[in-house]
Amino acid sequence: MTDVFRKVSQAPTNPSRGEGTGARRAFDVADLYEGPLGGGGVAAPGREGGEGGGQGAAAAAAAVRPRLDEKLRQAYFWIVNSAILSPYYDIEYNGDPPAVLTFGDAKARVTLPTAQSYSSFVLLPLLNLAVRRRCLLVGGPGRGKTASAILMGVLAGYTLREIRRAIQHGQPQMTIADLLGNPLPKDLVNAESTDDIRVAWRKWLGMRVKIIDEYNRIPTRTQSALLTVMADNYAEVFDQVYECPDAAWYLTANDDAGGGTYDVIEALRDRIDVVVKALHFNARFLGELLERIEAGVKPEEIVPASIVFSPDELDRMEREVLAIAVPPEILRRIETFASQFELCEGAAAQFEYRTKDTLKLSGVDWHLVASAESGKDRVSDIGSTTKNGLSVRALMTALVFVKAMAYMRGDVRVSLEDVRQILPFVLHDKLVPDHDSPFFEADGNAPLRVDRISWIRKLFDLSCAQYDRQDLDRDDPVAALGAELRRGLEGVPEAEVRARLAKIERVLAEWSRARKLYGPTFDDVLALKSMHQRYTNYLRWLRWRA
Repeated sequence: MTDVFRKVSQAPTNPSRGEGTGARRAFDVADLYEGPLGGGGVAAPGREGGEGGGQGAAAAAAAVRPRLDEKLRQAYFWIVNSAILSPYYDIEYNGDPPAVLTFGDAKARVTLPTAQSYSSFVLLPLLNLAVRRRCLLVGGPGRGKTASAILMGVLAGYTLREIRRAIQHGQPQMTIADLLGNPLPKDLVNAESTDDIRVAWRKWLGMRVKIIDEYNRIPTRTQSALLTVMADNYAEVFDQVYECPDAAWYLTANDDAGGGTYDVIEALRDRIDVVVKALHFNARFLGELLERIEAGVKPEEIVPASIVFSPDELDRMEREVLAIAVPPEILRRIETFASQFELCEGAAAQFEYRTKDTLKLSGVDWHLVASAESGKDRVSDIGSTTKNGLSVRALMTALVFVKAMAYMRGDVRVSLEDVRQILPFVLHDKLVPDHDSPFFEADGNAPLRVDRISWIRKLFDLSCAQYDRQDLDRDDPVAALGAELRRGLEGVPEAEVRARLAKIERVLAEWSRARKLYGPTFDDVLALKSMHQRYTNYLRWLRWRA
């Protein structure tokens, strides 16, 4: 009976991407590593000589062994079919136009995707394993959060016994010594300095998968020690330091706000890269639970060996993910979206300081300043819906996870839909909503106060619509001026420098005639001011040299 539960989906799991059809995909990660003649280049990471250039035993091995992206998909489908029953395809992709139906008085929309789609509760932990970041699993007790994290540990090659012993269970009495390790008693008695004290480190610190169960029950002082491990990959006790390897982190919490026995310190919450919710159990699948009970099957005990990743494969998979390209036109849309949120005109007199971060640091009441911004349409202004902007860390994490999403789908370039689907999970705890914003009072927007995933996705859609209206793919003076500057200043004559300065000033003068200032224009003005300063400095140097 257990063989039924060990069955792995036959490759290719996504035939539409060109897998297993005998035809090479139009683009492949291996292309990034091939030599100029295609056959004798460097082997792609994880490909045992690449798909087209290997010979002999290496080529034969590559022919029967799935690529790492295919292995990742096989792991995903095994989990959703045989381990965690999650029949929720909330990350939707479409090839042909989908059928859309509405239900109930609220006209709730149900879309029937026409391309391979995914359950976020299974997909996001897997992507987190691939890129070794920090994932928070949120949901009520008994919804599979810890079970999902344990499965990730098994997929990383650990035994069930090792994983269970390594789980750190948050509880109010947890001390730093409980979390990290204890100094040896003999050394404490005999040591003449802290350098002489050895520490018996906890074994979980050296693992490539780290699980913190109910992290919001850990005392504040112990949270600070956990933060050091998460953020900087080292632990410190009695001046002794333990260097930790890169790892995929899985933290669990029972509520969305991160509350618990103790408030989670802001710096620790900020280190979490992606948040995924455990959805309810669909009672229609109770029969499958009964089958498991009768067969005595526990999914974490029967993970097929073919979908377990070796340490070398995990290293190579991360390199392959990072090799995925983000096309310039997609990056521009992410830039435009990210620039929507930071501007707060009433926060300062100096133009550069007119940000929400300045207001936050001042301690002045948020609504006292925000309400003073009159004249703007706060329903259509995307930036008015949040109390903060996006940090560098949040943006870097977003870029990594959209690459991972493209990799999961067998692509070598990030698509706009990859960004649209993944961005809300990365920014779930990064964007703080202003629930008093008129945006949430608009028709149909009230549920977005609660549903952060849909809220962020709608903001991204609105930002993209604004991008299209302004025709920024073809009419983007900042991009054109920036490309000109990136070609370098060496050999540029004084007359050309003056001409470029004049162009920058003309653009700024034209924008200054607009009555209202919005986030994207705020960032663009600062970018042009930066370019202007570089040209000004170069012009001064030219005069000195002359």
